[in-house]
Amino acid sequence: MPEKTFHIHTIGCQMNVYDADLMANCLISMGYRPVSEPDAADLAIVNTCAIREKAEQKVYSLLGRLAMIKRQRPWMRIVVGGCVAQLAGGRILRRAPYVDLVFGTRALARLPELLRRLEAGEGPLSDVAGGDGVVEIGGPLQAVVQPTVSRFVTIMQGCDNFCTYCVVPYARGREMSRDPERIVAEVRALVAQGAREVTLLGQNVNSYGNKEGLCTFPELLERVAAVDGLKRIRFTTSHPKDLSPALIDAFARLDKLCDHIHLPVQSGSDRILARMNRRYGRETYLDLVTRLRAVRPRIAITSDIIVGFPGETDEDFQQTLDLVEAVGFDGLFAFHYSDRPGTPASRFSPKVPLAVKRRRLDTLNALQQAVTLARHQALVGATLEVLVEGPSKRCDPCGPEAGDGIQWTGRTPDNKIVNFSLPASVDAPQPEAGDLCQVRIEAAFAHSLLGIWAEDRAGLKGEACHAA
Repeated sequence: MPEKTFHIHTIGCQMNVYDADLMANCLISMGYRPVSEPDAADLAIVNTCAIREKAEQKVYSLLGRLAMIKRQRPWMRIVVGGCVAQLAGGRILRRAPYVDLVFGTRALARLPELLRRLEAGEGPLSDVAGGDGVVEIGGPLQAVVQPTVSRFVTIMQGCDNFCTYCVVPYARGREMSRDPERIVAEVRALVAQGAREVTLLGQNVNSYGNKEGLCTFPELLERVAAVDGLKRIRFTTSHPKDLSPALIDAFARLDKLCDHIHLPVQSGSDRILARMNRRYGRETYLDLVTRLRAVRPRIAITSDIIVGFPGETDEDFQQTLDLVEAVGFDGLFAFHYSDRPGTPASRFSPKVPLAVKRRRLDTLNALQQAVTLARHQALVGATLEVLVEGPSKRCDPCGPEAGDGIQWTGRTPDNKIVNFSLPASVDAPQPEAGDLCQVRIEAAFAHSLLGIWAEDRAGLKGEACHAA
């Protein structure tokens, strides 16, 4: 029987990336082999995101390109999964009749059964039904989508917060937490495969285990930190309203917990935060930042901000700019507001004109880019620990420059990207993915740092690069 191939195109957040590996492992267990391009695939899966209007538009654009491939390869099956699939369901089949299967976020565990039905001649199919409990598929046994060294682990699914602009509770359902023993077992398995860093994922990790009476999120961090061979722990996303003193204390106690927290603020205006149903104010947020920096002075704080929320005035926007300056974020994910069907905010008025939203977004991005660049420039001359992810994208490790000026890439504990090389005078083994290296920063840019492998300096002894 000819080998079957698959290609997964993922749009959206880290949870979608994690789900893509779950899908990939299901397919591999069914005898499929991954391919890097859709025009070589017998099965093409579009793993979708509905958090912003533009992401949904990308889905239909991509489906149009896949339809052209399918005309040349009529046996190819096109599948749509993820949040857009959950929300749109059969509408996708009506808009794109060449799609063979639509499956929602709660149907991931049923994917093998659905594919077998397609192979038996059924279709097109749509499954956006719910399910009991959290989705468990035995864990991602192979890193198909994610890099091997740094892996995502979903610890909870869904959301109970119902921010007025957000579709997540409708797309992924109500909040449910995974069993801590299964999470720790998954982390151990990933470390055995070569992972040195894990990022724990949830829409609001701070409320992990509350509904089910499981351990708290700080207690889960302690259990994960006890896994031998694991060097770093990250997590996202952390909701300000539930950021507890115990979690802040975890940054003081757990060495494996990285110097970074993503803490979405969304707006600097108390009036807009109330309209968003965020359930905290700007002073509460600023107090959390102060407390985090008191226990971990080097912590990098990144955030999300929405500009142009319905009813946002120039004064509201100025309060956001003031907060950004007061905090000094290391980075921002900023977007202008767009209505999402079915959310309360889609019915709010007055709407902010698109031209005003774009102007405000440009102003915010310019402010943050200046802050980020200044923070990066302050690191020039410092020696930082970097977890090596592999060769830089600009270098071919098998090319003529291999071992002679090759550039490597990795991340610092505070989540800054560092590209670095070995000095010509150093006769040492090339770094490998998973190594922890000391790198001296030589130059700073808006989105990354450039450095050189640090020889014995600043109190370092022995090799500056060591296996993790």
